[in-house]
Amino acid sequence: MEIKRQFFSHIYVERQVLHHPETQKILERFPLSEKVYISHYKDVFNRKHQSFYCQKQSPALVLARKEGRLVYSGAPVCQSFGNHYFYYTSCIMNCIYDCEYCYLQGMYPSGNVVLFVNLEDIFEEVDALLLKHPVYLCVSYDTDLMALEGVAGFVRRWYEFAADRPNLTIEIRTKSGAFGLLGDLAPLPNVIFAWTLSPQMIIEKYESHTASAATRIAQIRQASDQGFLVRLCFDPLIYVENFREVYGELIRQVFAQPVSIMDASIGVFRVSVDYLKKMRRQRPASPLLWYPFIPEDGVYHYGHSLSARMTGAVKEMLKVYVDEDKIFVWDGGDKNEK
Repeated sequence: MEIKRQFFSHIYVERQVLHHPETQKILERFPLSEKVYISHYKDVFNRKHQSFYCQKQSPALVLARKEGRLVYSGAPVCQSFGNHYFYYTSCIMNCIYDCEYCYLQGMYPSGNVVLFVNLEDIFEEVDALLLKHPVYLCVSYDTDLMALEGVAGFVRRWYEFAADRPNLTIEIRTKSGAFGLLGDLAPLPNVIFAWTLSPQMIIEKYESHTASAATRIAQIRQASDQGFLVRLCFDPLIYVENFREVYGELIRQVFAQPVSIMDASIGVFRVSVDYLKKMRRQRPASPLLWYPFIPEDGVYHYGHSLSARMTGAVKEMLKVYVDEDKIFVWDGGDKNEK
């Protein structure tokens, strides 16, 4: 199991999902946790005057039913990799990690984790879309689904769902070292495992509790050797004084041994104006968040000049190992420029 901290000492359970099979499986994994029964997850998750930052130190788990619309169109700040029918879904809200730059702390009022047990309803909505057109779907969007595989097992269920739906492509993005939990699976041509990569010094400074760079690289090699589709995500790039050196060393480490890569994405740190305001309130002493970002069309980023230097440098280094037409760059305008 990927989780190493003391997690989920309290589990809130919506009464309507108490007897759902997934609820029972999860509760069995945490026999010592205190169970609290509630009417609706928002009664806990949306309470006023919560501290996202404090709750991240020991988050609670909320088991709930997801209702209303279940699949959404992809956001402009995210890369679609040239896919016209680009969607995402959130079967879990919030992440067990605590990255200083994470937009979730500006998006959610709570640092607790909400797990929607009715994954079958999301499957039905995806099937309805597939009747109309192909679908490219990010399933690890507002969480790190792989990091919670030992709790929920949702990556395996998505994998099995995609196996007989060739017009569905799913991306599973992670900073975890939990790929070994899926080592018994056979590769599929429509499932992409994507690792977010950061230099170790940035991981140590800003990506609390995530897997080390060495662990992520080892997982990438394992997946590649087994024939899985692997995507490298140098996104978000974080500006540091010796930017070229630390990212250059990271890329050399990734390709120090032969590895088969489907493609790679590059993008600077960017976040909505409203989210950053909330993030700064949560972390008033964060130099990263208080950098003088440039606002443009409702999004803060490093500005076109610095952003271009950062993405350009990483792209040039990647081109030594990856064909240029397989490198996707978010530049603030055309988010899928090659």
